Amino acid sequence: MEPQNLTGVSEFLLLGLSEDPELQPLLFGLFLSMYLITVTGNLLIILTVTSDPHLHTPMYFFLSNLSLADIGFISTTVPNMLVNIQAQSKSITYEGCLIQITFFYLFGCLDSLLLTVMAYDRFVAICYPLHYTVIMNPRLCGLLVLVSFFLSLLNSQLYISMVSQLTFCTDVEIPHFFCDPPQLFNLACSDSSTYAILVYCIGVIFGAVPVSGILFSYTQIVSSILRVSSSGGKYKVFSICGSHLSVVCLFYGTGLGVYLSSAISSSPRMGSVPSVMYTVVTPMLNPFIYSLRNRNIKRALWRLLSRTA
Repeated sequence: MEPQNLTGVSEFLLLGLSEDPELQPLLFGLFLSMYLITVTGNLLIILTVTSDPHLHTPMYFFLSNLSLADIGFISTTVPNMLVNIQAQSKSITYEGCLIQITFFYLFGCLDSLLLTVMAYDRFVAICYPLHYTVIMNPRLCGLLVLVSFFLSLLNSQLYISMVSQLTFCTDVEIPHFFCDPPQLFNLACSDSSTYAILVYCIGVIFGAVPVSGILFSYTQIVSSILRVSSSGGKYKVFSICGSHLSVVCLFYGTGLGVYLSSAISSSPRMGSVPSVMYTVVTPMLNPFIYSLRNRNIKRALWRLLSRTA
């Protein structure tokens, strides 16, 4: 379905995190620094994995794709925010808003599904180590990433098809720093109750299914850990899963915080504060979590930097 502008509104106003003029330079510097750190860190992960033959394994293949998704995720919202702050403008075009929604839910859902795939990879590696190379072959790994991408694309198109059916009055002010469908449903002139219900249903499907897969994988992993007799073996298994488990808790913990804050708080602006953790801080911390806790990544990164120097 082609998105159509069913209303005369040609642009929206993004109110951002604060309307205080004195805070704008501080916000610009802060978010520019976080964006550059995120892009640089994730690019280093991708370059490290692709340049080192020792890291050409399913685990690091999924990690490089996760880093790519993180770059896309933060690039969907922060650059537009920085441009608006620098130009002292709050506007975003109707088409630009739809594009932002498309990529936001595409990369956000892709992050979630890749974390699920990585949990399955750890489950096979720990519970079926002798069959790991046979099960997690390159063909299956590529297929899992492609399926994750197409499911994420489907998710984003569902959101776009709903938002494009809304009609808006003039001077639409979104109390956020990016176009968020739940906010748009509240601001629409047309009846959006049905779409709001569909949004929560889609969110439950694309949220609960990956979480269930991760919980199942780690339930089996914990069961395998308990059967390991030596403490050294248990520590080795835990170190393998520690980085991924930290990222999972950070990603879904901040996402749950955004959902709860929007459901509990009566102020629409309050939902934008925890969204910063979800959309900006999480992609920024992922490279540090994996590089600081993973000796293979640190060694390969050091070799890459040494060759570059």
